[in-house]
Parts: sequence; structure tokens; C-alpha cells
Amino acid sequence: MEPAQHLDRDAPRALLDVEHSALGRRWVGPGPPEIRLAEATAQATGLPEPLCRTLARRGVRPEDAERFLAPALRDLLPDPSTLRDMDRAAERFLAAAERGERIAIFADYDVDGGASAALLICWLRQMGRPATLYIPDRIDEGYGPNAPAMRKLAAGHDLIVCVDCGTLSHDAIAAAEGAEVIVLDHHLGGETLPPALAVVNPNRQDEDSALGHLCAAGVVFLMLVAVNRLMRGKGRTGPDLIGFLDLVALATVADVAPLIGVNRALVRQGLAVMARRGRPGLRALSDVARLDTAPASYHLGFLLGPRVNAGGRIGQADLGARLLATDDEAEAAALAQRLDALNTERREIEARVREAALAQAEARGLDAPLVWAAEPGWHPGVVGIVASRLKEATNRPAVVIGFEGDEGKGSGRSVPGVDLGAAVQRLASEGLLVKGGGHRMAAGLTVMRDKLDAAMARLSELLAKQGAGATGPHDLRLEGLLMTPAVTVELIAQLEKAGPFGAGAPAPRFALPAQRVLFAKRAGETHLRLTFGDDGGGRLDAIAFGAFEGPLGPMLEAHAGARFHVAGRLEIDSWGGRNRPKLRLEDAAPA
Repeated sequence: MEPAQHLDRDAPRALLDVEHSALGRRWVGPGPPEIRLAEATAQATGLPEPLCRTLARRGVRPEDAERFLAPALRDLLPDPSTLRDMDRAAERFLAAAERGERIAIFADYDVDGGASAALLICWLRQMGRPATLYIPDRIDEGYGPNAPAMRKLAAGHDLIVCVDCGTLSHDAIAAAEGAEVIVLDHHLGGETLPPALAVVNPNRQDEDSALGHLCAAGVVFLMLVAVNRLMRGKGRTGPDLIGFLDLVALATVADVAPLIGVNRALVRQGLAVMARRGRPGLRALSDVARLDTAPASYHLGFLLGPRVNAGGRIGQADLGARLLATDDEAEAAALAQRLDALNTERREIEARVREAALAQAEARGLDAPLVWAAEPGWHPGVVGIVASRLKEATNRPAVVIGFEGDEGKGSGRSVPGVDLGAAVQRLASEGLLVKGGGHRMAAGLTVMRDKLDAAMARLSELLAKQGAGATGPHDLRLEGLLMTPAVTVELIAQLEKAGPFGAGAPAPRFALPAQRVLFAKRAGETHLRLTFGDDGGGRLDAIAFGAFEGPLGPMLEAHAGARFHVAGRLEIDSWGGRNRPKLRLEDAAPA
């Protein structure tokens, strides 16, 4: 596709004068306020200038730098009781556990739902209590509680806990006659709440907390904190919750929750717990994914998360939750192998749908506020991933829909500053969708074929009012310039202290000017391994993932001795037991 030109003539001068890179981006460095803040932080703390630039980009003041670099869960964890219905939910859940009541857990089929269910199952197991796990089939039942399933669970259980779902499930929860229902969720709520005993959700319309960035597993974790607190009040000790943070970290990253506030501390501590490899399911999954270094948020989002999700996408819906909850080594190994195979199959299906969806979206035009594609037969388990790819390629909210007959099930992904979930919920209330909901960055919907065009036109209109589509290809924001000799393992280790990095907290990216390509070789079909060098004899290895899916790979492979400005994220390569600096190359431009 032909990238749009940058239209802001009043914008500051581009970094290294790169107005139009290989990927059609304008390189943007820090503005004067950020530079001044970084300089002040460096003077006050003695921290390396590149780290201070990273902190300045986050808006961290010099006096807060030390606390930011070492986020303590005890300082950032909120009082669970600030959430509405939390005390009621915690008291009822503890009472059910103490009395040996029959408890069922109804969970969504994604990583957040599976991790949320595993948190409850593991807590109950340590209390000597069993629980029934129920995860609906994505195709046959769809998202969230449904009346037949809830009616069946209610017939054999005293308490049903819905995790990562349920906030909009009025009829399904009403069908659970004979059982009480607790909802632990984070999706946007409607004007009314379902008839549950408790609905704990930081995104309820009547919620006044500042915890809307929590994923469902974060909400579940807070409830377990409240439950343990109740136990301490009775002179008893509950399970050690620190050991559960690996599940919270996985869910937070995989659900693309912003890594701000308490989420930073949850993920930071959760990664440390995961590195101890104490959970059989995550240990087995790490082994099949060939994760041989200490886990980082990248590994959660791109190695482990997709494999946990694979069961819910194209296989058996409960595989991921069972893997995360099991304490049996043999079962963990078998489930990990199965999920790894399903993930390979998922990638093949996704590639076919992605190619067709991009072609359809390009034919429709990529400069509207919304990019969308719909087709009969597209697997509903991959439409969300494909929507994410379209969003990344166009810097616009994207929706991809697969039809079966006249009914289409779709998924959408948004860009920062555009609340897709609220817009989709508005469409549902206007009757253009059968149902729909979600949160700011992601949403799901069901639409009938005869309302497809009207629904997408209305959605585009709603998103345009939020500013979607107002810009060209997104600028590549960089923390500044680095010379090759300055890129050391020690510097990268310092930069990592500003993490974890992910949604809402992008990793710092730097530009290295006027590099010569000393080595370039394809890795697989789409990746490119490189070694760059400068005139002073400095060298830096690099990897460009997916380089041959666009113009970046061909340009660098056919370098013919030319020099390039290169940009990307710095990381430590520990291959072979020796640490070396490495550039994860994201863009380049002729020098």
C-alpha cells in the first residue's frame, strides 16, 4: 500500500531529517520539555542520559525516578474495597470455600479468562476445595455466559463465579436459578447490571475508582487479597498470593492492558515469579516455546500468550485454563504440546485470512477512520489477531468479521486515544448489532449481514468523533540518538529498569546514524539478520523480524555499500551463554 504523506507542516524537524523512512514513517525525537526534564533528571540522579530520556518520555519527575525504577507492589496495590461489590464478593466466596459449597467458574476462552480461572482454582486447591471449570466454545456458544450453560451449572452448584465476562449477561445470569453468581470482570458495563450477587468491575458505569486499566485477572487477584484479609481477621492464613502473580502478569500483558500504575508492579513481580519456573503449566509451555532466558513482557505477549490462546481460538476452549491451573507435570507437558501444535495451525489459518482481509481493506481504502473487512468462512478464532495486524499496518481502528450464513462474528482492535469498546456498545444499543462490547482497545461484536454496511458506517462515524483517522502513518517516536560504542550490555540493563514495556509503556527506541551494513542474511522466509558498523570501528548485531513482509528487508539486503540511519529497540542477546548488545531493528532510512 502507498503510505500517506505526513501533513503537519508545523511539526518540529524530524530526527536525522527522516521524513519518510523505508516504512513510510517520520522519525520524531523528544521535544524541548522532555529534553529539559531528562537533563534535570540526569543532574539530580546521576542516571545515564538514555535512561533519563526514557523516564522523561513517561513524564517521571526527578524526585520520583527512584520509586519508578523499583515499583513496589505494597506501595501501589490499591485497597480492594475501593471497588464496588468487592466486600460482598469476597465474603461470599470465602463462605463458600469454608462451608465446602459446590463452586463453578465460568471463564472467557482467552488468556485473561484462563488465568483468572486458574487463580481461583489454585487458591481453592490450596484450601482443599475443588471447583468446576466451564469455558464456552467460541463457535457454538460464543463469548460470555449463556442461559443453557448457566442453567445447567446452577442445577449442580451453589455458587457460580464468572471471570472476564458477565457484566452484560443479564438474561444468562437470571437463568442461574438456585445458585448465586459473582461477576469479576473488566469489560465496559451498561446502564444496568445483571442480577448477580456482586458485580466487581472497575469499568462499571457507576464505578469511581481509578482502576479501569486492570485486566480481569487483576480484579480476581484483588478479590483474593480481600479474601485473605478476611481470613487474617479470623486468625487464619490464606494461600500465599505472591506465587500467583505469574498468572496475573501473563494475563495483563496478553490482554494488552496498559502497563501503568499497579499493572507495572504486578507484571514486574509476576515476571520474577515466572522466572523461578514453579508453575508446571508455564514451565512446560516455556519449554515447548523454546524460551531459554528469563521471561520478559515480550515473551508473555508473543510466545506464551498466543499458545495459551490457541485452544480457545481453534481447538478445545478449556485447554489454556487447564494448563495454567494444573499441578500435574505429565498433564502440563501433554497440554503444552497440544497447544503448541494448535498455535502452529492457528498461524496458518491467520496468514490466509490476513492476506484476504488486507486486500479487501485496501480495495475499500485505508484513509477512513475505520479499517474493516468481512467474508464468509473466516474462522472466528483468528479475526481478532487479523484485526490487530490491520490496526498495526494502518494506525487506525480495525474490525474483521467472519460470516456463517447471515450472522457475522467479529473482533476489533483500537489505537491509543480511541475507545472502541464504548463505540461498539453504542452500536448494539442502537440496534445495528445483535450484541457487542469490550474495552478501550478491543471489542467483539455480532452483526447480521443486512446491517453490516450501516453498522460499519456508523462505527466509522463514532470513531471519527474521537479522532480516529486524523493522522497519516504513525510517527516513529524515538528517545534520541545513540552512537554504536555507547550501546553496551550495561546500558541496556539500565534501560530495562524502566520496564516492563508493553501497551501504554512502549519500550525505548533509539536511532543510530550513518551505519554501514557489514553483514546481512535472511533468517527463515521473512526475517533478516544484520551486523552494522560505523566509521569508528563500532559494530552492532541486529535482527529485523518480518523485514521481507515489507520494503525494509529488500532495501537493506541490496545495500550496495550504502549507509543507513537505523532505529529500533535495544536488547541483550544471551545466546550461547554470553551476553551481547543487540538491536531489534524496526525501521531504516538512507543516510
